[in-house]
Amino acid sequence: MAVVKLKTRLKYIKYIYMANPGSFRDLTVYKKAFEFAMRIFNITKEFPSEEKYELTDQIRRSSRAICRAIGEGYRKRQYPKHFLSKMSDADMENTETQVSLDFAKSCKYISSKNYLELTEASEEIGRMLNHMIINPEKYSPRH
Repeated sequence: MAVVKLKTRLKYIKYIYMANPGSFRDLTVYKKAFEFAMRIFNITKEFPSEEKYELTDQIRRSSRAICRAIGEGYRKRQYPKHFLSKMSDADMENTETQVSLDFAKSCKYISSKNYLELTEASEEIGRMLNHMIINPEKYSPRH
């Protein structure tokens, strides 16, 4: 009987940790958004110099802003309205990045393959952010 209780307790602890990790850097959505922003950074190195202060700058800023909003919102998750606002901001920045990807593809700055991969990554991040917005209680600090 004690072994069953211990196993149940360990599963519960693992569930709590996965639903409420200690740092925003532990969140899967943050890891995916960070990787996404780094891919954007590397791909935009090949953009034409005339786009340096336009599309290149904008897509880099919006992709990085996804990570910043996730981090900020997670730090203030004890305040549900603030958490929701920041996750909504992250989703908005994700959408802005998608629009920039559309322009990059139309201008032939990125290949169809890169466009598809980046769009799929962005859509996955969006689904994860949407889950956080719909289920903020799963991310609130436990007392």
